[in-house]
Amino acid sequence: MRRENQSSVSQFLLLGLPIRPEQRGVVFALFLGVYLTTVLGNLLIILLIRLDSRLHTPMYFFLSHLAFSDVSFSSVTVPRMLTSMQTQDQSIPYAECIAQMYFFIFFTVLDNFLLTSMAYDRYVAICHPLHYTTIMREGPCTLLVTVSWILSCANALCHTLLLTQLSFCADNAIPHFFCDLDVLLKLSCSDTSLNELAIFIAGMAVIILPLTSILISYGRIGAAILKVPSTKGICKALSTCGSHLSVVALYYGTIIALYFFPSSSTAASDKNIIAS
Repeated sequence: MRRENQSSVSQFLLLGLPIRPEQRGVVFALFLGVYLTTVLGNLLIILLIRLDSRLHTPMYFFLSHLAFSDVSFSSVTVPRMLTSMQTQDQSIPYAECIAQMYFFIFFTVLDNFLLTSMAYDRYVAICHPLHYTTIMREGPCTLLVTVSWILSCANALCHTLLLTQLSFCADNAIPHFFCDLDVLLKLSCSDTSLNELAIFIAGMAVIILPLTSILISYGRIGAAILKVPSTKGICKALSTCGSHLSVVALYYGTIIALYFFPSSSTAASDKNIIAS
């Protein structure tokens, strides 16, 4: 790729979180603590699943990939933000910004597909318990994860290649702490209609369809739970789905609030940055 033909901007400026200078130390410590907890917690999950043979089941197989994805997802943006807060260097090279955007999209979409696979696993476990071991064999589980990785890579690559065809002129300040696709499109001085079309189509494929599949799975799980006569059976079913359902609600709730109902005012935009 001949970048000089595509963009007159060699670097961008990440303006970071909308915080006052006196708050920087507290915010740095907070995000560093959350990041270390995220990384160490998820690595511990992966290690336990590897070492304990009792956890070699489809649910924990998907969970190990989700844990790895979450470690990678956080590592794409947070270390760069923490470094900028300490050094006060807001510049990020063009190539690094594009790479950051690619991996951010990649792991975001991968989380979507993995959460959907886990919802399907819970649906089979509760609604078809007698056929669970037959349906959720090692082969189909591996296929679900492999397809998730391939589709995530293809989606991120599509957006990245389309973005590299755009030109960026004088304004190179990104009012965010990472290179978000939506923000980069607003900075471009080229026609972004094709990019926006790709975002719409991909959004339907990697957000709406997985979310719809999850809702359908939980709708059938709910119907199956209501047929269970004992309170003990209901509690057992809820205990196997509660944590996953909580993550789905938090994850998709944030995505919908940020990307489907964007705010135009400065104050609301600052809240969106913090939510991100």
